[in-house]
Amino acid sequence: MASSHAPRIIQSPQGRILIFDSATYVEGHVAEAPATAGDLVVNASYSGVLCARMVMSARPKFVIGLDCAIGKDGAGVAGLWYYEALGVPSAAVDVMTAEMGNGADLYDNGIVSRVNDAAQALGIEPGMRARDCAQYMLSGEKKPEVFDPTRRRLIHTAANGRSIVCTDSIAYALPEDKEHNVLCTAGHTGRSVIGYFRDFRPWAFICSDGGIGKNNSGLSALEAVEPDGIAGASVSALTARMGDGQSTYFDGVISAANKHARDKGVQVGQSARQASLLLLN
Repeated sequence: MASSHAPRIIQSPQGRILIFDSATYVEGHVAEAPATAGDLVVNASYSGVLCARMVMSARPKFVIGLDCAIGKDGAGVAGLWYYEALGVPSAAVDVMTAEMGNGADLYDNGIVSRVNDAAQALGIEPGMRARDCAQYMLSGEKKPEVFDPTRRRLIHTAANGRSIVCTDSIAYALPEDKEHNVLCTAGHTGRSVIGYFRDFRPWAFICSDGGIGKNNSGLSALEAVEPDGIAGASVSALTARMGDGQSTYFDGVISAANKHARDKGVQVGQSARQASLLLLN
């Protein structure tokens, strides 16, 4: 099927959806029809920074693109954070669920694989259909909140009252976490965080190994807090995004654990989801 540079336009009471086969077509459309500010732009290009620049020429209020299998250095979805910096909720669709260069197929059949924080604040989650994602964006049923740098999210509470909590840094731990909650955070487990662990004293923690680094420096806090009785583990930085505690929990794979964590059954190669449940005990 030949692609068209003109968008498919869906009108709704909440706003317009402009569906393009390519991000490159957005710039051309803006030149011909500049009144696009505030629309939702769907494009069947990768959600990288270059494409984000092209799409932002239309000054959209929301954007949906493809993840193109994420790719090297996360280039297939790097534009999500470009949009995030501009306050634009954005999502990327799994390229195995929608054809590249076919905006209609993306909109009709695509399944969301990645979202930025602004989209998550609207209630949009991976696994959602692209067309449902678009309706969430336009309806504004859940208003985005003022950005909270802690991005604290309670994942699970066990029968013993302890919880698994995600936050982007151990520095954002709360008094209620002390000797009570398992924290999944997204900084490294190097020497500079030892003081945070000792001050906040979570029941247990899972952080990033930061790529491990010179002299295993990205893991040094694990052993250092053993005398304090704190169970801790790290996930490989190749499996979870640093700076994103929810990625630590949902994507992370354990690369190291201290003695207290190993005694609870945590093992290298486990998912952080499995490990965090063991650490609740």
